Amino acid sequence: MDALDTKLNEAFDGKVVRKDLLHRIKKGTNVPTFVLEFLLARYCASNDPAEIQEGMEAVLSTLQENYVRPDEANAAQSRVAMKGKHKFIDKVHVRYVEKEKRHWASLENFASQRIAIGEKFYRDNDRLLEGGIWAEVVIAHNDVDADAYAFYVEDLRPVQLSRFDFAAYGEAKKAFSRDEWIDVVLRSVGLEPSKLSPRVKLHFIARLAPLVEPNFNFIELGPRGTGKSYFFSEFSPYSTLISGGQATKSVLFYNNARRKIGLVGFWDTVAFDEVGGIKVKDPDTIQIMKDFMANGRFSRGVEVIADASMAFVGNIDLSVEQIVNSTEYDLFQPLPEQFDLAVMDRFACYLPGWEMPKNSSAFLTGRFGLITDYLAEAFHYQMKHSNRYEEVSKRVRFGTAVEGRDEKGIKKTLCAILKILHPADSPSDAEFDEYVAYAVECRRRVKEQMNKRKPDDEFARIDLSYFDRSGREVVVHCPESVGASATLEPARRRRARPEAGQADTKRAYTPEPTSEAPRPAAEEVRAQAEGEPAELQELHYTIQYGDVGHTYETILGAYLVGTRELVIEDPYIRAPHQVANFVRFCETVVKAPTVQRIKLVTSYDEKTDLAMVRERLEELKQSLLDFDVVLDIELNDKLHDREIRTDTGWVVKIGRGLDFYQKPDGWSAIGANDFSLRRCLETKVDVFRLSS
Repeated sequence: MDALDTKLNEAFDGKVVRKDLLHRIKKGTNVPTFVLEFLLARYCASNDPAEIQEGMEAVLSTLQENYVRPDEANAAQSRVAMKGKHKFIDKVHVRYVEKEKRHWASLENFASQRIAIGEKFYRDNDRLLEGGIWAEVVIAHNDVDADAYAFYVEDLRPVQLSRFDFAAYGEAKKAFSRDEWIDVVLRSVGLEPSKLSPRVKLHFIARLAPLVEPNFNFIELGPRGTGKSYFFSEFSPYSTLISGGQATKSVLFYNNARRKIGLVGFWDTVAFDEVGGIKVKDPDTIQIMKDFMANGRFSRGVEVIADASMAFVGNIDLSVEQIVNSTEYDLFQPLPEQFDLAVMDRFACYLPGWEMPKNSSAFLTGRFGLITDYLAEAFHYQMKHSNRYEEVSKRVRFGTAVEGRDEKGIKKTLCAILKILHPADSPSDAEFDEYVAYAVECRRRVKEQMNKRKPDDEFARIDLSYFDRSGREVVVHCPESVGASATLEPARRRRARPEAGQADTKRAYTPEPTSEAPRPAAEEVRAQAEGEPAELQELHYTIQYGDVGHTYETILGAYLVGTRELVIEDPYIRAPHQVANFVRFCETVVKAPTVQRIKLVTSYDEKTDLAMVRERLEELKQSLLDFDVVLDIELNDKLHDREIRTDTGWVVKIGRGLDFYQKPDGWSAIGANDFSLRRCLETKVDVFRLSS
C-alpha cells in the first residue's frame, strides 16, 4: 500500500476495495462494475491478504452460484423447480399488464416474462418499472397448478447501499487535500492517476458531472475506445444509458396514453450512447427536449418537473485539426440533423474527447479506492439535496462576452466540480480560478461551433472571460482552435433566399404520373427526408395478380405525414392472418411520429373466433400504448366497404382492404415474413383527398 492507500483505509474503513480485484473478476461476466464491487465490499473490504483471498473465493462462488448467463436460462428455471427457490443476481424489470390488472416481473437472464411479484417490491423501488434495477432476488416455484404462473418473487434486495451518511462522508473527505481527493476519485473509478496529466484528470472529473448536478447538459465527442459511456452504464445504479435507436417523447418524457412519466422522472442521468445514431422522427420530441434541457420542465398535457441530467456521447471520425481549420465542418458534426442550434446552446459542457487516452490496462489501478456504489450514493445524495449555485455566484465574475446561457452553463459546471471535489468544504481561490477557467473553456467550445454554423453574429462573442482573484480579466481559449481562423473568424454564409414569387421548399411528395406504376410512398418518405421538393397527389391504380413490392408503407406511408388520428374501416379483421395484417398495418402507422390515435371499425360473423380476436387485439392495444398511440375498436355488423381516413383529409381505398396478399408457398418460403416480397392478389387502390 502507498501513503494514499493507508490514508484512505483509515478515513473510510470498510468502504474501500482494492481495484485490481475488480479487474480480475470482471472478465467473463456481463455484470456492471457497481454490482461486482457491491459483492467485493461484502467479502473483501479489508487490506489483509489472507482475508482478501478468502473474500475473492466467496465472490467468485457467489457469481457462479447466483449469476446466470443467458444460455443457462432453462437450467436456472429447472433449478428453481427442483429446489423450490433460488437466489439470483440479475437485472429485474416489472411491467403492468392492463388487461390482467396486475404486475409481472422478469429477469434478463431467466427467460420468463410472467414472474409474479408483490406490490411492496415495486412500490419501494419504482425504478423497477422504468429500465429495471440490478438486485439479489429470490425466485420461488409456484406449485399451485390452477395459477397462470410458475414462478414468483419471494424476496428482492437492490444492489445498492441501504443507508448512506453524507455528513460522515464529507467529514472523512476533509482529511485529504484537493489533489489527493482527485486521485481518490480516479482510483475509485478504476484509473491510476499517476499515469494521467492534471488536465486529463480534470477531464475525467468532468465526465462525472452529470451524475452529481441536476439538469446538467453534457456532451463528449471523440475517438472510439476512450470509455465515454462507461461512467453512465457501469458506475452508478442511478444512471441509464440509451444505445442508439429511436428516441421518442413517450419513452424519454411522458406517455400521454399511459399517463406515465418517462425516463427523466426515474433516473439521475439519462445518457445517449452513439448520439449520431439517434433517430428523432417527431419534431415534438426535440421541442420537449429543448424545454427540458432549458429549465428541467416540460408540458405534455400535464406540467412535468424532473431533475435528470442529459449526457450525449459519440464518435468523431475526422481529424480535429482538420475540423477546426475547415470552413465546412465543426465539432458538432456527428450530431443528428434534428439537433439544431437551440439544442446545442443548451449544452453546459463540451468535453474534448480527443484528449482522452484510449482504454488500456496500463491506465488501470491496482490500488485502493472507494467502493463504486458508495461514491455513487454520495453523488446521488448531492444531486438531490445539495445546491452550490449561490456559493458559485458569489465567487465568480465574468466578462461582457459571457451571456445568459453561457453564464448558466459555466456555473452549473462549477457546481458539479465543487460537489465532486469539495463535497463539504470550499476550494481555495487558486483552485476556484482553475475550475472557472476549465468551465469557461468547456462552454466556449460549444459557442465556437454555434458561431461557425450561424450565418449571422448571434454567437460571435466567443472570447469568454472571467476575473481572477487578483481582479485581472482572463480570456479563455480552447487549445484545439487557437490560431484556427476558420473557427475563430468564420466566413459568414449568406442565406439562400427564394426568388420573388417563389415559395419556400416544404415537405412534400411527388408520385410518378402513372395510374399503373406509382412511385412507392416509402420512396416519398425518403425523398422528404432528403429535402426533395414534392407535393402529395391523388392516385388511382391497380395492383396486378402476382405483383410484389406493395406494402402498407408503400401505399399510404407518405400520406401519414402530419396525421394525428386515422380511422380504418375493414370488416375482415377476423381470421388469424387478418389480425396479423392489421398488426403490420399498425407497425406502419407508428413509424409516423405524429400519430396519436387509431380507430378500427370492423365486424364479425357466426364463424368468427371472438375470443381469439379480442385477445390479440387487446395485446396489440397494450403494445401501442408503449408508443403513445391509443387504439379504439368499434364493431359495426352492417359494415361492408373498406377505407382508411386520416384527419388531414386523405382517404385510401384498397378494394380488398388489408387482406390483398396471397398465401405464401410455405412458411419458410421467401415472402412469408417480408411482405415486400409477398405476391399480391389483384385489387384497386384509390388515394384521394376530401374536399374541405
